[in-house]
Amino acid sequence: MDTAGGLAVPAPRSGDLLQPEDFDAETRALLQAVGLAAKKTVADSRPENTKDGYEQDWGTWESFTAEKGLPVLGVEEGTLVAFVHWLWQQPGKRAGTSTAPSTIRRRLSGVIVTGRQEHGLVLDRKVGALAREYLGALVKQMEKAGEVRGTGPAPALLPVHMKKISKALPENLRGVRDRSLMTMHFAVAGREHELAYLRNRDITEDSDGRGLLVDIRVSKVSPRKVKVKPLQDTRICPVTSWRAYRAAVEELIGEPLDPDEFAFRRVHSKGTTLMAGGITPEAVGDVITRCGEIAELEIRPTGHSPRRGLATASKKAKNDRAAIAKQGGWAPNSTAMEGYFEEEEGWEDNAMNGVG
Repeated sequence: MDTAGGLAVPAPRSGDLLQPEDFDAETRALLQAVGLAAKKTVADSRPENTKDGYEQDWGTWESFTAEKGLPVLGVEEGTLVAFVHWLWQQPGKRAGTSTAPSTIRRRLSGVIVTGRQEHGLVLDRKVGALAREYLGALVKQMEKAGEVRGTGPAPALLPVHMKKISKALPENLRGVRDRSLMTMHFAVAGREHELAYLRNRDITEDSDGRGLLVDIRVSKVSPRKVKVKPLQDTRICPVTSWRAYRAAVEELIGEPLDPDEFAFRRVHSKGTTLMAGGITPEAVGDVITRCGEIAELEIRPTGHSPRRGLATASKKAKNDRAAIAKQGGWAPNSTAMEGYFEEEEGWEDNAMNGVG
């Protein structure tokens, strides 16, 4: 048996063009082996956070089926509706909240994908349609009743917030790292995992001194190279902050940074000791939230707030939509990005202008 791209491929058996129904048992077994290898190859190529998400979705499904006495592989139209109903009753991540519709929608998709790809289930393309329709009805009832679920959309972390944070951060290693992480997160409009998986080699100085070149190699959606320009206010400048953090680490370890080491390292809670390994995507969000608490902001920023903040601030600065999309790896005319813009628009071009 030969291999192609790491997948087992059966050797040619005959010059005849056999129809699938005429394949013998050995050929069918070979094709099944190739199919299983292909599924494993695709699964192994997924980003870690995608794998983790699917595992969490399937784990939740297993809890549901165990509680209801249903077969785990019984992914059907009726059981998916029941799954949505069950999830609707579950508490949210934060105390006093209920599971958000977006979480339920993601769990539903995760179960269907995992059933197909990991367990070989042959599912109708519209197997989840009735469950999604039911979820839509629940959402309408929720909105009519004025109920709020989940934590809502992440607030935008804007330059005015970052200035307060920068002033409040301690000038120890942890504070210097957090300032660099926050400003870089904002500058590249990054996702949490994109910041967590950056290596030192991915952040380089522009040869003409115009700023930093950030190569975002690991991205669930859009690997990209981002040009990060310095800002006039050094308190929130990603270039100044990265250089300060890099210098602090090099002084501590007594040698230049290892290009293969994670850019944003773990730091002991006391703030002065560098620890082995990089921070996790979840920890990126924790850093941003903690920064907001330290500065006593009126908002509670999350790991998505710097990404939303860059889009919002850049739009206010009248930058081109295409340039903003390229910076953050959004698709052209991304509905998510446009949604941020819509919330900010309507003040300059307003139907009340000149009235009265």
